[in-house]
Amino acid sequence: MRAAGLLAAVGVLLLICVASIMIGAKPVPLGDVWHGLFHNSGTGNDVLIQELRVPRTVLGVIVGVALGLSGAVMQALTRNPLAEPGLLGVNAGAAAAVVSAISFLGVTSLSGYVWFAFLGAAVVSVVVYVLGGSRSATPVRLALAGTAATAALYGYVNAVQLLDSAALDRLRFWTVGSLANADMATVRSVTPFIVVGVVLALLIARPLNAMEMGDDTARALGAHLNRTRAMGMVSVTLLCGAATAACGPIVFIGLMVPYLVRALTGPDMRWILPYAAVLSPVLLLGSDVLGRVVARPSELQVGIVTALVGGPVFIHLVRRKRMAQL
Repeated sequence: MRAAGLLAAVGVLLLICVASIMIGAKPVPLGDVWHGLFHNSGTGNDVLIQELRVPRTVLGVIVGVALGLSGAVMQALTRNPLAEPGLLGVNAGAAAAVVSAISFLGVTSLSGYVWFAFLGAAVVSVVVYVLGGSRSATPVRLALAGTAATAALYGYVNAVQLLDSAALDRLRFWTVGSLANADMATVRSVTPFIVVGVVLALLIARPLNAMEMGDDTARALGAHLNRTRAMGMVSVTLLCGAATAACGPIVFIGLMVPYLVRALTGPDMRWILPYAAVLSPVLLLGSDVLGRVVARPSELQVGIVTALVGGPVFIHLVRRKRMAQL
């Protein structure tokens, strides 16, 4: 049953990819999409598809995979259903590091500032975990620590942009999360990091299952807790850092999808991770397509759409879990 559901999810992803290529300021008929993909002859629609729509769609897929898997791994590591890279400040840390590299160090290429994104994501992950109480952290304390870190970091990002008009021009869409400037060079730059992060996440699926039952039980089952936590944090850092460097901080994808997936698959991480890897790009690309439709001929950036959709989901999750303890 779960295998059939996963196959259906892959079919939905393929349909969303086709919609992402077809829909935009200039709609492209399905026949022209096929021609542009497989029989490129240099027409206007062929160029539009090959140089703009396909890179945007491919980047949306790999970034969606990265955000969904990082959210699922983070929730499993912390045993916290509110854990999510955007909510816990990881994306904000990567964004602050990238803005600093661009404004103060003159770094302008993705291959240059992706390393700063990794550093920022890793540092903020550790800081939020410590502020939230480390191993004694409750979901709400972690959420509050992440919210405080996010507010402080985005205040810093906004201040730097206001003081540096050139940085503001370069980053005004990036800081809200956008796929609008995607190209294949960006895809090639971040894909190796995301592939490594995906492999690490899938390798620790079984020990993450053991950790769900508590540290003592996990040790009794032969899980190596420190190694699993280290691999998990490396995976989250690679996935979030690469995704944020590529298209800016996009929130709530890593919260919503793993939460919904658990209702379909149960608590087994061996199924949660593949489902999250498929359904997260569905949500991300779907939000991107929606943003192009509601504000046509302009567009609403995907980070804004996911925040508008994810806010009510987050409120519902908090109320349902009745997490009132601090």
